[in-house]
Amino acid sequence: MEGEILHEFNQSVHDELFKNIVPFWIERTPDHEFGGFYGRISNALIVEKQAPKSLILTTRILWTFARLYEFRPDNIYLNLAEHAYRFLMDKFIDREYGGAYWMVDYKGNILTDKKKMYGQAFTIYALAKYYLVTKDPVVLEEAKKIFQLIETHNYDPKHRGYFETSNRDWTMAEEMRLSEIDMNEMKSMNTHLHLMEAYAAFYRVWPDEMLKQKLYELIACFRDFIIAPETMHFKLFFDEAWHSKSSAVSFGHDIEGSWLLCETAEVLKDHILMDEIKTISLDLVNATMKDGFSKCYSIFSERNSDGIICRESHWWQQAEAVVAFINGYQLSKNKLYLEWAVKCWEYIKKHFVDQEYGEWFYETDEHGHPDQRRYKVSEWKGPYHNGRACMEVIDRLKMLNNCTKR
Repeated sequence: MEGEILHEFNQSVHDELFKNIVPFWIERTPDHEFGGFYGRISNALIVEKQAPKSLILTTRILWTFARLYEFRPDNIYLNLAEHAYRFLMDKFIDREYGGAYWMVDYKGNILTDKKKMYGQAFTIYALAKYYLVTKDPVVLEEAKKIFQLIETHNYDPKHRGYFETSNRDWTMAEEMRLSEIDMNEMKSMNTHLHLMEAYAAFYRVWPDEMLKQKLYELIACFRDFIIAPETMHFKLFFDEAWHSKSSAVSFGHDIEGSWLLCETAEVLKDHILMDEIKTISLDLVNATMKDGFSKCYSIFSERNSDGIICRESHWWQQAEAVVAFINGYQLSKNKLYLEWAVKCWEYIKKHFVDQEYGEWFYETDEHGHPDQRRYKVSEWKGPYHNGRACMEVIDRLKMLNNCTKR
């Protein structure tokens, strides 16, 4: 029976990826006039051709199509990865100071020239995956340059970790916040999570000793500063010395971090560390299961600093939950995690998948109704979270299904 469930689950995820998500991004999003990909497309597929183009959307698209080519080699994926790569190199990379700009206009002219470490992380993440499938040494060298710039200018040798944002010339910026909804603090969980993710991917293709030590240190930052041991939720914002500045909880980041921490420990091939992270990962998942989900298995957006639960759910949080629960099942063999993964996927199919126009809605309210005002494609919404989740789920279910046949 378990094998049948895994097979049906796998087939559903496979169909969603290749019959809905991937065709949408191939057919709807490339900007063949000005390069790159359209910056905004509404739920009803109205393209805002003059919308700005963000570093995050560009690098996430590059990563996704490179990963798709690795997952299922097809030149259409490689060609679209190259399309994203060319726009990244031509319009985002700063040839004077190095690193990548945060935002350009629809033609590729600079709008925001700050070097946000969150954006630099995704640039390394995308370049590492693109290098993996192309073996182009120029790609690897560009990733190395950005890594060295981060370590030279934004690493904190006194307290460990990384400062959020630099100006174009890599001097420290006064305005640190990632977006208008974030706190203007020196350090954040979010940036460190994605630096860890990026460095782990980079280490797979460039097993440098300094990079290895940075991965150990990033894991230590989570263990020592970011994870609140009394609640097993992530703290979100910090001053230079890692004093917490917020009591809010981001359930989606907790659940995403639970499996990204495992992935990083696995990359390092450190079995003692892997055992330690296994315990932390399951504790993070259990804490989120306890107070971060509705009875319908939708993950809440957050609990704010006043203790109020924001009951809407975002597409990326729901996608990451599916991966995290399967990871929890792989770690523990507790079937409850697998049941939750299936339930979270069923919620996605029922409430997030746009049956009329394709892809997923950005946000649903506590009753599962989509917010039609949110963009289908935007500075923040790309194919990375749901596309990656699908590929992770397919790979992991395949391994689990093979185990049940033995």
